Amino acid sequence: MKQVLVIEDDRDIVDLLKIHLNDLDCQTEVAYDGDTGMDKAMNGRFDLIILDVMLPGRDGISIAQKVRAYENYTPILMLTARTEEIDKVLGLESGADDYLTKPFGIREFIARVKAIFRRQEQDIRKDDTGKKPIELGELYIDIEKRKVTLKQERIELTPKEFDLLVLLAAHPGHSYNRQELLKEIWGYEFSGYEHTVNSHINRLRAKVEPDINNPRYILTTWGIGYRFNDEV
Repeated sequence: MKQVLVIEDDRDIVDLLKIHLNDLDCQTEVAYDGDTGMDKAMNGRFDLIILDVMLPGRDGISIAQKVRAYENYTPILMLTARTEEIDKVLGLESGADDYLTKPFGIREFIARVKAIFRRQEQDIRKDDTGKKPIELGELYIDIEKRKVTLKQERIELTPKEFDLLVLLAAHPGHSYNRQELLKEIWGYEFSGYEHTVNSHINRLRAKVEPDINNPRYILTTWGIGYRFNDEV
């Protein structure tokens, strides 16, 4: 049974989520304010944290940042009533794996949760041979420690940015289209979210590329998608 922490102050939403999480064979723990949620997130063991941005007390962004600062990589699905792109970016930059904008359909919520759990199961099945460090040019990726350095300086990546970089770097020269990346990294098997890939690629390039206007590592394959440079 999966253990899920829901940090949300709207009790109607909490009750609805609990019903559907129960159908997914999940045991749900709830916090209705940010401070309580923070305490449970830091001291409990969960397979997923569902986190609202706007909360009484500590807000969701700061909770996600704190959790990630302690190298806790429990998946975080962020809920937000805000629609501005900058708020979504802030959520992802804080360490969230995914986000849903309120109001959201329950079928989409279920699809997102299932996708996160599928990714977890895939990660568990990976053997140690898939955790060998990757070194390409001046870029070094320690998969075991989830640590990335460029010219021996550490680069801070969100969980999905890290997973995306590892997938591309582990298969240099191989071009992935956006749908393939959605399925591999997010577990989505439906269209309409290609912008999620684009935004992550843009932020990843901003962090690892010496010159974002002339990428050295993450290249665009025109008409297809993206690939990692096999000539570095």
